[in-house]
Amino acid sequence: MSGVTEASRLGKFSWALFDWANQPYFTVVTTFIFAPYFTSFVVGDPVQGQAYWAYTQAVAGITIALLSPVFGSIADAGGPRKPWITVFVALCAIGSFSLWWATPNMQSGLIWILVAIVMGSIGIEFSLVFNNAMLPTLTSRKKMGTLSGFGWGLGYLGGLIALFIVLLGFSLPETPAFGLDKVAHEHDRMTGPLSAIWFVVFILPMMLFTPDVKSRGIRKTEAIAVGFSNLLDTLKSLRDYRNIIFFLIARMFYNDGILALISFSGIYAAGLFGWGTTSLGVFGILINVFAIAGSFAGGWLDDKLGSKPTIVISVLGLAFASVGVLSISDGEVLFGLPAAMPTEDSGLFESPAEMVFMGFGFIMGFFFGPAQAASRTLVARLSPPEKIGEFFGLFALSGKATAFVAPLMIGVVTDLSGQQRPAMIVIFVLLMVGAALMSFVREPDR
Repeated sequence: MSGVTEASRLGKFSWALFDWANQPYFTVVTTFIFAPYFTSFVVGDPVQGQAYWAYTQAVAGITIALLSPVFGSIADAGGPRKPWITVFVALCAIGSFSLWWATPNMQSGLIWILVAIVMGSIGIEFSLVFNNAMLPTLTSRKKMGTLSGFGWGLGYLGGLIALFIVLLGFSLPETPAFGLDKVAHEHDRMTGPLSAIWFVVFILPMMLFTPDVKSRGIRKTEAIAVGFSNLLDTLKSLRDYRNIIFFLIARMFYNDGILALISFSGIYAAGLFGWGTTSLGVFGILINVFAIAGSFAGGWLDDKLGSKPTIVISVLGLAFASVGVLSISDGEVLFGLPAAMPTEDSGLFESPAEMVFMGFGFIMGFFFGPAQAASRTLVARLSPPEKIGEFFGLFALSGKATAFVAPLMIGVVTDLSGQQRPAMIVIFVLLMVGAALMSFVREPDR
């Protein structure tokens, strides 16, 4: 790895731009705008809506966990990653664009919206497997943290701009752009097509300017056979890769907690405070400002202290924030202190309960990026060069093998309790277990 030829600045920037391209899907679709709209208006019942959303993420998570190592191994055998990225970006774009037809209080056709949500989640996650696998071929071990952190920071900036577009173009004006009908919630539904178009357009620089692994000159059917064979060999000899396996097991837990925290914080706020699109969008913008700063700072910290310390610090910070969110209920904060809730006459985030929630939200935002960027860097540093795609496939598996558990548990707990708040305990437990398991990981010298 130390002999890696540095890609050009344009090549590395174009690779990082992939994070810019995919982030609006996570920001405006799965977190701040469409997901709360889906749970509150498409289904019509926030509790049942949260359960449905959790089940879609569980289905997507199981699919990703089962297939990502296989695809990564096949890509290693065949060589180039860009063809795979193209296929899965197209799948995500189709699923995302289809969300336009998620109308309020759907009486029929809801199953197709659920399918579209699953398609979008599967497509974007598989595309990340192959994009991440390109990282070690673009720069040296010592600089991977900075490049990875820069990509995450750029991604959050893209999400921030996408939120501004949604708010200023569609949500805040009395007459939204393109004459969208607010009564039919077209300003919320527009986030699907917007994310799809954004993704397709902004991956073009990576496709054009970022160097890819050369083809190994074997047929696709042969690459599939070799990929399966190599994956089976790796799985049989996992004891030879104990360090990376310890890391992947730890990541199973803390990444599951991170994804659940990202996905359900907006949903929880919408149900607790009655936030609409504008409040959620402004909240998302402020979260992304902190996430951008955290990602750039985390990339620098990654190269200075190492990936492991960066991950542990970030996960513990997120666990603290999750407890803070858990401490907020109707009329109370910090597990018992009285705090007024918003009223119809309240200004934006004016109530004390909302202010406390916002404070913990900012802590979340700051630590999201470093935890995820340093995880990507660490697996690149731990993986054998000839198996980089395969191990990034296992990396995706580690993020999804238990990823269905958190949404499923949240869905079940929400259904059984009839409340949103108790489900947040699941997130805290996963984060703390993941941080504890990181003590078994040994990071190599850089």
